[in-house]
Amino acid sequence: MASVHSSNQMDKWLVWPKLRGRAALRLFCFPYAGSGASIYRSWEDGLPPQVHLCRVQLPGREGRLGEEPFTSLAPLLQILLQAVDPFLDLPFAFFGHSMGALIAFELARQLRRHKNKQPIHLFMSGRGAPQLQAKYQAVLNESEEGLVKRLRRLRWTPREILKNRELMQLILPTLRADYAVCDSYVYQVEEPLDCPLSVFGGEQDDKVSYDDLSAWREQTSGAFSIHILSGNHFFLHQSRVSLLRAIGEELGTLSKDG
Repeated sequence: MASVHSSNQMDKWLVWPKLRGRAALRLFCFPYAGSGASIYRSWEDGLPPQVHLCRVQLPGREGRLGEEPFTSLAPLLQILLQAVDPFLDLPFAFFGHSMGALIAFELARQLRRHKNKQPIHLFMSGRGAPQLQAKYQAVLNESEEGLVKRLRRLRWTPREILKNRELMQLILPTLRADYAVCDSYVYQVEEPLDCPLSVFGGEQDDKVSYDDLSAWREQTSGAFSIHILSGNHFFLHQSRVSLLRAIGEELGTLSKDG
């Protein structure tokens, strides 16, 4: 488990581009298992200029490769709460894909509990609703070969990376830790959030069904929508333009209303 971080280390948790104008709201984006903030680097130009893109960087990857990754959600949320709170001076929204959706959802509930704050919109992508039985298998003791097979089945990691043993030895500990975060998650019943919730799924995603996505409706008393985009579990890359258009339309309307 990663250790508690001091206040002067909080800037490691967020990566953002220079503002293109006056920000009306912030969009915090949470990565999927094994990935880092760079997966959202190309999003800046696809969002309305009034949206300030804030990419969340977790320990154990990219610029934080030397730091120990978290293996459970509760301590991760505790630090994330400290990291994002100073930047909630503007209206804010959360986007998360797969593991990132779980983190974003539970951080929203954490903010409601401890700070009496909520996002103006939640965008949940590539993950079934949290109250459903998780479809993950424990990986803490899984072999390196088993983890590589998981990556092959997901059909996103390039073959040249999968065949590079030295590179995989850098990647796999973080991936194992991220899967442990998901595997150890236990859903607790709370009142639904008040904010609108938009869910995205991949048309060819054999990991998350339409029913899994539809069950997110229970988690909000606000507006709810489902968007099915072309692609497999990693449709956020394959259908990036369509995804950003949908997010931008929601956030553009919210910023004008605000």
